[in-house]
Amino acid sequence: MEDGALIVRKWEDMDIDILVKIVQSFDIFELTAGIGQVCSTWRLAACDPLLWRTLDLSMLKSNFIKIPLEPYVYVDGRSDKTLTRVLKIALNLSRGSILTLIFHFNLYVSDDQLTYTAERCPRLKRLVMPAWNRIKKTGICRAIRMWKDLESLTMPSIANPPYLMEEIAQNCKNFSELKIMGPCDIFFASTLVTFLPTLKVLSLRCSTIWRDALITILDGLPNLEVLNISHCLLIEVPPPPAARRIVRELDESILEKASRLREFYTCMDDSCIMCQRARNDEGLMRWYKYEEGLWKADEVRSLAL
Repeated sequence: MEDGALIVRKWEDMDIDILVKIVQSFDIFELTAGIGQVCSTWRLAACDPLLWRTLDLSMLKSNFIKIPLEPYVYVDGRSDKTLTRVLKIALNLSRGSILTLIFHFNLYVSDDQLTYTAERCPRLKRLVMPAWNRIKKTGICRAIRMWKDLESLTMPSIANPPYLMEEIAQNCKNFSELKIMGPCDIFFASTLVTFLPTLKVLSLRCSTIWRDALITILDGLPNLEVLNISHCLLIEVPPPPAARRIVRELDESILEKASRLREFYTCMDDSCIMCQRARNDEGLMRWYKYEEGLWKADEVRSLAL
């Protein structure tokens, strides 16, 4: 080699650990843009389990319009195609390594997309669910049966919770954390007590919760260690004809029941912006009106994203 000649190294000669570090800085769009097709070394780096412990799809939102009939949303075909493409590439590269799966709350996943994902994420431990509109009972139950290791679930409100909670109870023996982004009435609280009595962490933040439902949870979940009712609209429903009323302050009986908890998060402050938003939204936060990503927050550290 002549003096002064440049030594040119090829990409495929790069140390694989260094290449993995570089690829770790990529977002989901960059990871699925074809880097695994550059060469065999890039393919090896793109499949490294370190990249795929979490599949964060919270950058993806459906382009949709609301309609008056079920499923009450119409999703633009291009949104579906984009999601399907990203899922196929990501789940192929991940090779079953995904432990945490995060969907945006306004990503309207179909039954087929959810089933396809569940089949390729058999080791999943944490799931942040999107809106249910296009997911049927059979679809979510089929997915839950595949997620035997599921420990944590964040989900929107659901009209008929028993079938889902029963499916979790039967198939996910290590399940311990639940976050509900929707109202909690007596029916929902009773469902939790019946099917998930060993629940340890529960977050109901920024929702409506019935006072009697709160008491049911505190009395009926003996293993509960952490409860978050921050920014909730606490409702008391007396016998008819009396009208329901908003509870402005927790009474001593509730505080005494909650005293056994390791952590009990509450905020019912009129000056709190999140409390004001919950009241303005009548206890069902319309997250699309607020800062992007705000729905990911939680006072419970293990449930925050």
